Amino acid sequence: MPATPAAPRSRLRVAVTRRLPEAVETRMSELFDVVLRDDDRKMTSDQLVSLMQDADVLVPTVTDQITAAMLARAGERLKLIANFGAGVDHIDVLSARQRGVLVSNTPGVVTEDTADMTLALILAVTRKIPEGLAEMQAGRWQGWSPTAHLGGRVGGRRLGILGMGRIGQAVARRANAFGMQVHYHNRKRLRPEIEEALGATWWESLDQMLARMDIVSVNAPHTPSTFHLLNARRLKLMKPSAVIVNTSRGEVIDENALTRMLRAGEIAGAGLDVFEHGHEINPRLRELPNVVLLPHMGSATVEGRAEMGEKVIINIKTFADGHRPPDLVVPSML
Repeated sequence: MPATPAAPRSRLRVAVTRRLPEAVETRMSELFDVVLRDDDRKMTSDQLVSLMQDADVLVPTVTDQITAAMLARAGERLKLIANFGAGVDHIDVLSARQRGVLVSNTPGVVTEDTADMTLALILAVTRKIPEGLAEMQAGRWQGWSPTAHLGGRVGGRRLGILGMGRIGQAVARRANAFGMQVHYHNRKRLRPEIEEALGATWWESLDQMLARMDIVSVNAPHTPSTFHLLNARRLKLMKPSAVIVNTSRGEVIDENALTRMLRAGEIAGAGLDVFEHGHEINPRLRELPNVVLLPHMGSATVEGRAEMGEKVIINIKTFADGHRPPDLVVPSML
């Protein structure tokens, strides 16, 4: 059933699930009848359903799971889910469309910020930056030593990028500047001119690429086909001296298998900004000295959040004017 936008002259009721940057909330309040949050705690399923029942538009984030069962309870008023973020694996897009609810997102906004964080994690792990930081903060540093904190040089290393979309390509451009050799595995091979510009070598076989890389960067979305794509078998293909970095989705890696291999020295190190079970991280992973863990902050820049908010507002405003949101997500895209 196609979605029916509200009359152009009416003010849409827009419900926001988390605190957004002040400028974004202010602009939304000027344009729409907005329900904002007083706190920033994750909402329960029942709370989300209650919001949907009384809103024309829901603005969720990655922390809000929108399931088919919840959509079935949402009622008839909800017509648009304008996601604050690019990833939509937390939303049952197919069920939403079947119920006449459109879904939009904010693609492209986090590309450069996430690529920056990917390189930061590569450097942090290979150059043992957290180890040095901890020593300085604890006041244990006794001065320079020729054998202390020896990491590895990133120049000349083979970087294997899993997922060569916008972010993967941005990582490749940065890796080139650091003198790394760029390789990639993607569902679809890039055009020759893009490969040439990125200096990237395509591997049809993920297994073969993993076995030959010094660093692996995960930049693939979470879909049914990528869940545990890096499972125990594939992780064992990596060299014991290799490092793995993930700024995409935690579900792509079997976190328990990765933890076991890091503890056993079968993988040299890891830099993780995302985790398989959200903020519930394997406690054994926290204890490892060869791992750098970040609280899902790859896209956390002032500029990025502002641009994300602008895209959400444009999607809602375009819908309110009776047109297709420019960042409409359709099930065939997933």
